[in-house]
Amino acid sequence: MKGKTVSLFALSVLLMAAPAWAEMSTESVTVTGSRNAYHDFSKTFATPTAVTGKMARWEHRICPLVVGQNAHYAAFITQHIKYVALAADAPVNTDASCDPNIEIVFTATPQALLDSVAKENPLFLGYFTSEAQKNALAVMTRPIQAWYATETTDIKGRHWADVDRQRGYGNRIGNLAGPANGVADVLNNSPGQKLEGLPPFYASLGTRTNDGIHTGFGHILIVVDSTKLAGQEIVPLSDYIAMLALTQINSLAACQELPSIVNMLAADCDQAMNGMTVTDLAYLRGLYKMDADKNLASQQNEIADRMQQALGR
Repeated sequence: MKGKTVSLFALSVLLMAAPAWAEMSTESVTVTGSRNAYHDFSKTFATPTAVTGKMARWEHRICPLVVGQNAHYAAFITQHIKYVALAADAPVNTDASCDPNIEIVFTATPQALLDSVAKENPLFLGYFTSEAQKNALAVMTRPIQAWYATETTDIKGRHWADVDRQRGYGNRIGNLAGPANGVADVLNNSPGQKLEGLPPFYASLGTRTNDGIHTGFGHILIVVDSTKLAGQEIVPLSDYIAMLALTQINSLAACQELPSIVNMLAADCDQAMNGMTVTDLAYLRGLYKMDADKNLASQQNEIADRMQQALGR
């Protein structure tokens, strides 16, 4: 299947005018897909989180920061990410002095950077349960790569960073039902005891389809190997980075069946795109409009249905 790209403005206008525009005959847009194709795409394009098993998205307002490039280049990428986020209905921080939660680093020594992150800021690598997993995460294997720190929110609005709390943090309790004989219990901490090592207790609705618990991004680190992307055009590169900044792609090496900017750097892909596609923006809009409290299957179905509504077929 083939697809062409159009400007971000045109993409957002077309999708907001859905579904009538899908009937138009135009040389600048080719929409390919079917209901099954959209559902297959929604199930494989992005990956669910390790803790809740749900799709993550930004619930905090995004604040991108680009380093390792000249000021004009960095400003263009930063603003472009915000434009894509606005088109997708993702929250955007317009404060010029906001604290960055999306950091895009251009470097000729990406592995040295990852080694430093693993040592100084390991939580930026995302969820891991062992030193071996942490070390495996901190490896640069692509020209552009992203690492996602996520957080879980329950129905009371309480937030927890998605980290493994059994790796030596805090105390252990052997028998929660037993008497508090010198060991802190869950409800009444004994003097001097802290329950820092316990997993969080999520308040939920208690149903399988909609438990009220959802996952958001806390921080995203995107590293660009500048030695492998010399001469890359800025607009396609910015589109690619924007996708990584707004959703956690399942595999950057896979060639997507529907036209997508992430095919740009996929090997041996006959659908390599040079810009964001209507499929990409339809997916993002579906992601940021879905019911975040529902289970994974419901979320993926809702995204696919929204894509079908926007793109037709």
